[in-house]
Amino acid sequence: MIHLLATGGTIAGEADPEAGHGRYRAGVRPVEALVAAVPGLADAGPLTARQILALDSKDMTPADWLAILAATRTAVADPSCDGVVILHGTDTLEETAWFLHLSLPAGKPVVLTGAMRPADHPAADGPANLLAAVRLAASPEARDKGVLVVMNGTAFGARRVVKARCSGLDAFESPEPWQAARADGRFAGLAVAELPRVDILPGYAGAPADLIDASVAAGARGLVLALCGHGSVPTVWLPALRAARQRGVAIVRGSRAAGCVAPDANADDSGEGWLTAGDLPPPKARIALMLGLATGLSGDSLRSALLACGS
Repeated sequence: MIHLLATGGTIAGEADPEAGHGRYRAGVRPVEALVAAVPGLADAGPLTARQILALDSKDMTPADWLAILAATRTAVADPSCDGVVILHGTDTLEETAWFLHLSLPAGKPVVLTGAMRPADHPAADGPANLLAAVRLAASPEARDKGVLVVMNGTAFGARRVVKARCSGLDAFESPEPWQAARADGRFAGLAVAELPRVDILPGYAGAPADLIDASVAAGARGLVLALCGHGSVPTVWLPALRAARQRGVAIVRGSRAAGCVAPDANADDSGEGWLTAGDLPPPKARIALMLGLATGLSGDSLRSALLACGS
């Protein structure tokens, strides 16, 4: 039995004639209608469907991640469940996939999918993606791989997948095949009602230090710096970052470019008390930091967790 959990997204979207210009409303079709629109789905095996959210994924929040996690935990705990498929908007799909990858234990397959075209598009990609996701979730080969993503006939591991293009059916990519993915689940014991606030601050020419002050004043317990190059920290930011550290704010140095930001390479991370993102893009480094803080990690234990996530 595959458990299908729907959260909205373009895969459940419909054209918005009042808005025009090809715009659409995401998350308006119920999961029952999406299932009924997939030829051959009944032949893929028994399936149960549940609508848990109906969102455009640009509006997804950490509270919604916790709701999806709770629903997924309930599904995988069912002895009849062979795997879980989650329908999700593509804008933040990689973030939810990574959050679940870190928060679920190894075992039954969990596969996220979505669509780049709304459900009423004459060449909608959602039905094919849904069918492919169900087939993968039912496959024994997908066990113990952690959370997977299926888009446009290709599967990806949650850790490395990114939405690399803003349009086109081939919007998602990863540098490694899904078969190389491995389960993580280092935060599978997560039991919180709310995740701590962690902000991403972009580095750019002339970026002011008051970005840091504003985040700290708003209650951020952690900051992920999406910096230029090899995580190059603007000199003008240093006093504000040091003040944030004195207030107990965790700081992760990352890059807006691809590649690995290694500890003490191009910055005195040890001296400043900063963490590094490794090869995680800033949104995924943010999630790892949120989970580390939520589970009470600090100091060397938090540093070790971030290093493990980003390497």
